Amino acid sequence: MHKIMSDIVYYTEEGLEKLRKELEHLKTTERSSIARQISEARDKGDLSENAEYDAAKEAQGLLEAKIAKTESEFAKARILDESQIDTSKVLIMSKVTIKNVVNSMSMTYEIVPESEADLKTKKISISSPIAKGLLGKEVGDIAEIQVPNGLMKFEIIDISR
Repeated sequence: MHKIMSDIVYYTEEGLEKLRKELEHLKTTERSSIARQISEARDKGDLSENAEYDAAKEAQGLLEAKIAKTESEFAKARILDESQIDTSKVLIMSKVTIKNVVNSMSMTYEIVPESEADLKTKKISISSPIAKGLLGKEVGDIAEIQVPNGLMKFEIIDISR
Protein backbone atom coordinates (compact mmCIF):
# COMPACT_ATOMS: atom_id res chain seq x y z
CA MET A 1 0.00 0.00 0.00
CA HIS A 2 1.42 3.38 -1.01
CA LYS A 3 1.17 6.37 1.23
CA ILE A 4 -0.11 9.35 -0.76
CA MET A 5 1.28 12.69 0.28
CA SER A 6 0.08 16.07 -0.84
CA ASP A 7 2.87 17.77 -2.74
CA ILE A 8 0.84 20.83 -3.68
CA VAL A 9 2.86 24.05 -3.57
CA TYR A 10 0.88 27.28 -3.34
CA TYR A 11 1.77 30.43 -5.26
CA THR A 12 0.34 33.83 -5.83
CA GLU A 13 -0.49 34.55 -9.48
CA GLU A 14 2.64 36.72 -9.63
CA GLY A 15 4.82 33.96 -8.17
CA LEU A 16 3.48 31.32 -10.54
CA GLU A 17 4.03 33.60 -13.55
CA LYS A 18 7.64 34.12 -12.41
CA LEU A 19 8.12 30.32 -12.19
CA ARG A 20 6.58 29.86 -15.67
CA LYS A 21 8.94 32.47 -17.17
CA GLU A 22 11.95 30.84 -15.49
CA LEU A 23 10.96 27.45 -16.93
CA GLU A 24 10.49 28.96 -20.40
CA HIS A 25 13.92 30.66 -20.16
CA LEU A 26 15.60 27.40 -19.14
CA LYS A 27 13.96 25.45 -21.97
CA THR A 28 14.66 27.98 -24.72
CA THR A 29 17.58 30.32 -24.06
CA GLU A 30 19.64 28.09 -21.75
CA ARG A 31 19.11 24.89 -23.75
CA SER A 32 20.12 26.50 -27.04
CA SER A 33 23.17 28.12 -25.41
CA ILE A 34 24.41 24.74 -24.12
CA ALA A 35 23.68 23.04 -27.45
CA ARG A 36 25.80 25.72 -29.15
CA GLN A 37 28.66 25.17 -26.65
CA ILE A 38 28.55 21.40 -27.26
CA SER A 39 28.56 21.91 -31.03
CA GLU A 40 31.49 24.35 -30.90
CA ALA A 41 33.49 22.00 -28.65
CA ARG A 42 32.69 19.02 -30.92
CA ASP A 43 33.98 20.97 -33.93
CA LYS A 44 37.37 21.29 -32.26
CA GLY A 45 38.16 17.65 -32.89
CA ASP A 46 39.10 14.72 -30.64
CA LEU A 47 36.37 14.36 -27.98
CA SER A 48 38.42 12.02 -25.77
CA GLU A 49 40.62 14.86 -24.54
CA ASN A 50 38.29 17.80 -25.06
CA ALA A 51 37.72 19.53 -21.70
CA GLU A 52 35.36 22.08 -23.24
CA TYR A 53 33.15 19.28 -24.58
CA ASP A 54 33.14 17.49 -21.20
CA ALA A 55 32.27 20.72 -19.39
CA ALA A 56 29.47 21.53 -21.83
CA LYS A 57 28.01 18.00 -21.52
CA GLU A 58 28.15 18.29 -17.71
CA ALA A 59 26.44 21.71 -17.87
CA GLN A 60 23.79 20.13 -20.12
CA GLY A 61 23.12 17.42 -17.53
CA LEU A 62 22.80 19.99 -14.75
CA LEU A 63 20.48 22.13 -16.88
CA GLU A 64 18.23 19.17 -17.72
CA ALA A 65 18.04 18.27 -14.01
CA LYS A 66 17.08 21.87 -13.18
CA ILE A 67 14.42 21.85 -15.93
CA ALA A 68 12.98 18.57 -14.62
CA LYS A 69 12.87 19.94 -11.06
CA THR A 70 11.22 23.19 -12.19
CA GLU A 71 8.69 21.29 -14.34
CA SER A 72 7.83 19.10 -11.36
CA GLU A 73 7.37 22.16 -9.15
CA PHE A 74 5.21 23.82 -11.80
CA ALA A 75 3.05 20.68 -12.09
CA LYS A 76 2.40 20.76 -8.31
CA ALA A 77 1.70 24.49 -8.25
CA ARG A 78 -1.69 25.89 -7.30
CA ILE A 79 -2.74 29.53 -7.17
CA LEU A 80 -3.98 30.91 -3.88
CA ASP A 81 -7.30 32.69 -4.27
CA GLU A 82 -6.48 35.91 -2.46
CA SER A 83 -10.12 37.02 -2.54
CA GLN A 84 -10.99 34.14 -0.22
CA ILE A 85 -8.51 35.12 2.49
CA ASP A 86 -10.10 35.55 5.90
CA THR A 87 -8.79 38.74 7.53
CA SER A 88 -10.16 37.94 10.99
CA LYS A 89 -7.01 35.95 11.77
CA VAL A 90 -3.46 35.62 10.46
CA LEU A 91 -3.22 33.15 7.56
CA ILE A 92 -1.02 32.64 4.52
CA MET A 93 -1.20 35.75 2.28
CA SER A 94 -2.22 37.93 5.22
CA LYS A 95 -0.56 41.30 5.61
CA VAL A 96 -0.09 41.62 9.32
CA THR A 97 1.04 44.64 11.28
CA ILE A 98 2.67 43.71 14.55
CA LYS A 99 4.09 45.75 17.40
CA ASN A 100 7.01 44.60 19.50
CA VAL A 101 5.65 44.66 23.06
CA VAL A 102 9.08 45.52 24.55
CA ASN A 103 10.16 48.47 22.36
CA SER A 104 6.83 49.43 20.71
CA MET A 105 8.33 49.18 17.19
CA SER A 106 5.72 48.34 14.57
CA MET A 107 6.31 46.46 11.32
CA THR A 108 4.14 44.99 8.60
CA TYR A 109 4.85 41.67 6.91
CA GLU A 110 3.06 39.64 4.29
CA ILE A 111 3.04 35.91 4.97
CA VAL A 112 3.75 34.11 1.70
CA PRO A 113 4.59 30.62 0.39
CA GLU A 114 8.22 29.70 1.05
CA SER A 115 9.07 30.03 -2.66
CA GLU A 116 8.06 33.72 -2.65
CA ALA A 117 9.71 34.90 0.56
CA ASP A 118 11.73 38.09 0.16
CA LEU A 119 12.70 40.04 3.26
CA LYS A 120 13.53 43.16 1.22
CA THR A 121 9.86 43.46 0.25
CA LYS A 122 8.70 42.38 3.73
CA LYS A 123 7.39 39.02 2.51
CA ILE A 124 8.16 36.33 5.06
CA SER A 125 7.91 32.59 4.52
CA ILE A 126 5.01 30.78 6.12
CA SER A 127 7.57 28.33 7.50
CA SER A 128 9.60 31.04 9.30
CA PRO A 129 9.45 31.15 13.11
CA ILE A 130 7.75 34.57 13.12
CA ALA A 131 5.07 33.53 10.62
CA LYS A 132 4.44 30.27 12.48
CA GLY A 133 4.02 32.23 15.71
CA LEU A 134 1.54 34.64 14.11
CA LEU A 135 -0.66 32.10 12.30
CA GLY A 136 -4.18 31.88 13.68
CA LYS A 137 -3.82 34.99 15.85
CA GLU A 138 -6.38 37.78 15.78
CA VAL A 139 -6.10 41.57 16.17
CA GLY A 140 -5.30 42.34 19.80
CA ASP A 141 -3.68 38.93 20.47
CA ILE A 142 -0.12 38.71 21.78
CA ALA A 143 2.10 36.25 19.89
CA GLU A 144 5.03 34.85 21.85
CA ILE A 145 7.66 33.75 19.37
CA GLN A 146 10.85 31.87 20.15
CA VAL A 147 13.71 33.35 18.12
CA PRO A 148 17.46 32.68 18.40
CA ASN A 149 17.84 35.69 20.78
CA GLY A 150 15.09 34.45 23.10
CA LEU A 151 11.34 34.97 23.43
CA MET A 152 9.77 37.92 21.63
CA LYS A 153 6.25 39.22 22.17
CA PHE A 154 4.30 40.88 19.38
CA GLU A 155 0.85 42.40 19.55
CA ILE A 156 -1.26 41.92 16.41
CA ILE A 157 -2.28 45.47 15.36
CA ASP A 158 -3.91 44.87 11.96
CA ILE A 159 -4.62 42.06 9.48
CA SER A 160 -5.38 42.73 5.81
CA ARG A 161 -4.77 41.11 2.46
